[in-house]
Amino acid sequence: MTTASSADHPTRRDFLYVATGAVAAVGAAATVWPLVSQMNPDASTIAAGAPIEVDLTPIAEGQDIKVFWRGKPIYISHRTKKQIEEARKVPVASLPDPQSDESRVKAGHDQWLVVVGICTHLGCIPIAHEGAYDGFFCPCHGSVYDTSGRIRQGPAPSNLPVPPYTFVSDTKIQIG
Repeated sequence: MTTASSADHPTRRDFLYVATGAVAAVGAAATVWPLVSQMNPDASTIAAGAPIEVDLTPIAEGQDIKVFWRGKPIYISHRTKKQIEEARKVPVASLPDPQSDESRVKAGHDQWLVVVGICTHLGCIPIAHEGAYDGFFCPCHGSVYDTSGRIRQGPAPSNLPVPPYTFVSDTKIQIG
């Protein structure tokens, strides 16, 4: 006559060990999940820093729009041929912050200028299509930028910054 050992068949005690371990694992996961989840950034924070796509189709030649990215105003200008030619005729060495027009726009998309609309002097928001160079004029202290966003007159120390952007298609850009 043979007797069955606990190694051959699971016993009630084995079942209790496995059931207790499974409940402990689920309880630990339920406890850790909210702790890990609260370390992730808030949805509004993610949305504020996320790249934005802008459709360029409704912007007529000579017109510009202002969008917001990461809480900053971004000017997107659809420049005319005359504005592009004037920006390229300027001797770069004569500028307070020398930078060519070609280096401020994407190749093949010379008509589109994308700049951060915050004056580099004290952070005011310049007005588009104002000033002696038909670019941007800061009403706070009189800084004047040309159609390429380069500083031409006034106390601002540098050009309007160009944010990181790419052309997703010929009529759409992604900023950020």
